[in-house]
Amino acid sequence: MKNKKMLLLALLAFVLIFSLVSPAWGVGASALARDVGSVMSLGEAVPMVAAGYLHTAGLKADGTVVAIGDNSQGQCNVGNWTDIIQVAGGGYHTVGVRSDATVVAVGDNSEGQCNVGDWADIVQVAGGSSHTVGVKADGTVVAVGWNGGGQCNVGNWTGIVQVAAGFAHTVGLKFGGAVVAVGYKGLGQSDVDEWKDIVQIAAGSYFTVGLKADGTVVAVGDNAYGQCNVSNWTDIIQVVAGDGHTVGLKADGTVVAAGKNDQGQCDIGMWTDIIQVAAGVGDTVGLKSDGAVVAAGSGYYGECDVGGWKNIIQVSANTVHTVGLKNDGTVVAVGNNYYGQLDVSDWADIVQIAAGARHTVGLKADGTVVAAGWNDDGQCNVGNWTGIVKIAAGNRHTVGLKADGTVLATGSNDYGQCNVGNWTDVTGVAAGWGHTIGLRADKTVIAVGHNEYGECAVTGWSDIDQVAAGGFNTAGLEAHDTVAVAGDNTFGQYSASSWTDIIQVAVGSYEVVGLKANGTVTAAGKEDAGQNMITDWSDIVEVAVGDSQTIGRLRSGGTVVAAGPEIELAAWNLGVVRYALTISGTANGSITAPGEGVFTYNAGMLVRLVARPGSGYRLIKWTGDVESIANVRAAATVITMRGDYAITANFVVNWPLIGGIIGAIAVVAGLVILFMRRSRAARRKKQSRRRAARKKH
Repeated sequence: MKNKKMLLLALLAFVLIFSLVSPAWGVGASALARDVGSVMSLGEAVPMVAAGYLHTAGLKADGTVVAIGDNSQGQCNVGNWTDIIQVAGGGYHTVGVRSDATVVAVGDNSEGQCNVGDWADIVQVAGGSSHTVGVKADGTVVAVGWNGGGQCNVGNWTGIVQVAAGFAHTVGLKFGGAVVAVGYKGLGQSDVDEWKDIVQIAAGSYFTVGLKADGTVVAVGDNAYGQCNVSNWTDIIQVVAGDGHTVGLKADGTVVAAGKNDQGQCDIGMWTDIIQVAAGVGDTVGLKSDGAVVAAGSGYYGECDVGGWKNIIQVSANTVHTVGLKNDGTVVAVGNNYYGQLDVSDWADIVQIAAGARHTVGLKADGTVVAAGWNDDGQCNVGNWTGIVKIAAGNRHTVGLKADGTVLATGSNDYGQCNVGNWTDVTGVAAGWGHTIGLRADKTVIAVGHNEYGECAVTGWSDIDQVAAGGFNTAGLEAHDTVAVAGDNTFGQYSASSWTDIIQVAVGSYEVVGLKANGTVTAAGKEDAGQNMITDWSDIVEVAVGDSQTIGRLRSGGTVVAAGPEIELAAWNLGVVRYALTISGTANGSITAPGEGVFTYNAGMLVRLVARPGSGYRLIKWTGDVESIANVRAAATVITMRGDYAITANFVVNWPLIGGIIGAIAVVAGLVILFMRRSRAARRKKQSRRRAARKKH
């Protein structure tokens, strides 16, 4: 009996230990977010897009870089970059990692954020508002630039595989899937200490986003616009963060977004076949599998979507929308409709149109006027106007010329731009940001309103046939087909004064455009968004200019062409790099995502792996080309495609589970034996008491 008892105790102890402790070859530290150096040091460019505050950069497959958008600080001057393997957009600067692990940067350097010339052994960079962060191959981190919130205090970080930078905070993803952060903490954007199993991070202005290995997303920090409402997202393979919005790329190539949408930056529900995303202040950019690029939001409102227009007899454009008048008196409009400025589909009998910054005005054949859009300053209060023969629309005001040569104006009068009540003998009108221009019958010009840049300095002009106004500029077409320009010259708008053979002039926010007698077009001024890419236009009969778009009406069929950020972006093709992923599994298990076999993916894509062990088995680890697998011992993990890979899921008997079952059986058996022994002892004791009682009697 004693031997049986010892055997039972030994069996119980063995089973208990076996069921609680996995074999040494079946456990190990998580390898979430594997060494970035192993996947970035290949020296090969992977097509990608990056976004700054107001600019977008694209890395091509040949290692060169293109950029579009605001170039006020030179942040788009990347045309001479070569051998680049990664790009990042900062506030007003752009950063690139070369194939030799050195770094280049252009743009705003007021805080030293571009002082990266001595960096070496860098495998990844991130750009914040005014600081730049780099991960070295050994997992340490360097940072330069503004450090007002302590966001550059990363010198003691180790084991880092990715960094992200916000306005005043920096986030680091550690080798084990944990996350660290430094910098401004006031809105909770640095509260990431409890995060685990993270495979990718992103930093918005004042919030932080993390992608988990299971495809779900976590976020902390500023949630004023709902940008942190991502807890219900699933099957995500990449996250990015803008100023007030968060974007997630799903495994099926579609995109989800949450947060601020005032610029339409979250209007990405129709996107498909996307392999990478980027987010700026008010825009979202997506890279498609064929190397093409799409965008939504600021600068990408669709104001250039005029390709299908026909029978157009007049065009007008302003900040974020474009309007066309058809030969049947109806009106079409494209672009941003946040204020209802595109709600013109029911207009009829229109003979002239004018696009304001956020409103649209139409002159009817009977001399009355209609308007749609933003009306906070009364710029759309034109319902009682009559006898109007011409109209113009500025930023927040509307102007009407009456048949008797007098002028009406409504809307904002902050700068006196509506003080036209005493004007007489006027034959033409134009409106800029805060000023109004009138062309008199004697071909002289008068002006009222904002004059900080000299846009109203037109009193000396004479022999003018047509006037145009926009932004802080005024232009006049002189009788001898030359152009007079007044106002802002920040972007060289005055160079239009050297033009000849001009038959129409138009003025945008920061540019002047001229239509030549031969049907070609010329432009002077800001060129940050492709709006001046009009050198190949021909057969044009009318031009219009907005903030970042130039519109041309063709002689043939009343069709329309456009130049602007969407047109330039649509012309981008960053190239295609694809790799093969070969997946197999050992017996007693299967791979449910993406399956077994050979699959092809675009370079840089995050591919979700899911292995399902058979009953009584478990995944011990993935083997093969596993250097870019996030966690080689996890049944559900991800792999980043940086080359051709062959991997195998290895399944083994789940001894801990079996040991637990045996242990449970043994415990039950032991309890039964113990119960039986106690029962026998109790019976014996009872029998002894009975025998003792009989002896007494």
